[in-house]
Amino acid sequence: MAEQSFALFERIKKSIIHDIESGKLKPDDKVPSETELTRMFNTSRMTANRALKELTEEGRIVRAQGVGSFVARPKPEAALLEIKSIAKEIAQWGGEHSSEVLVLREEKASEEIAKKMGLNPLDPVFHSIMLHKDRDICVQHSERFINPKVAPDYLKQDFNVITPNEYLMEVAPVQQAEHIIEAVICKKEIQKRLKIKPGEPCLSLTRRTWSFDRVATYSIIISPGSRYKLKGKFTRG
Repeated sequence: MAEQSFALFERIKKSIIHDIESGKLKPDDKVPSETELTRMFNTSRMTANRALKELTEEGRIVRAQGVGSFVARPKPEAALLEIKSIAKEIAQWGGEHSSEVLVLREEKASEEIAKKMGLNPLDPVFHSIMLHKDRDICVQHSERFINPKVAPDYLKQDFNVITPNEYLMEVAPVQQAEHIIEAVICKKEIQKRLKIKPGEPCLSLTRRTWSFDRVATYSIIISPGSRYKLKGKFTRG
């Protein structure tokens, strides 16, 4: 039974990849839904969902909640960084991820945040601050501002089960991302949260993402330089 399910899952993936590579399905074309794939391949929704999920992780398609799945556009050659879940990064280096939610609420956008996100001052934004840990050692202080229009259910998520990155990649597929990387001495409040000494250098990654033709998120991600390093390429996951 498991072998049959695996074979069907691979068949669905290969069929969609063939249609993309042959040109039958072009960038932005809609991919058959779970229901349609279930009927076409005489399989379960779980098998169809797995195929679509892995195609999304491989960058072949993008999925928009309540809208459907679409063939991904080719990535621009200038893109140097892709987006990856910190939980998966930690797992890949053999660590054990855990997280602590410090802030999760709706706020009125300040002038600075409104400007960064293409909003008007006092427009509603979702704001979250999280600490990501490897075996209870803080490796990342992650602060995000989210446009409620692209992820209206963001505040309802249990971010002890799923990371914000993983959730946002599912409901707000990234069309474009802007990254700024700097070496910084972080504020005392963040030093205390990360449990690092005053003056210890940190890496700051400031990121804006666009989804559905608007700024979706503005993030400030800070990591102690002694515990974390940024590579030239991230794999979205």
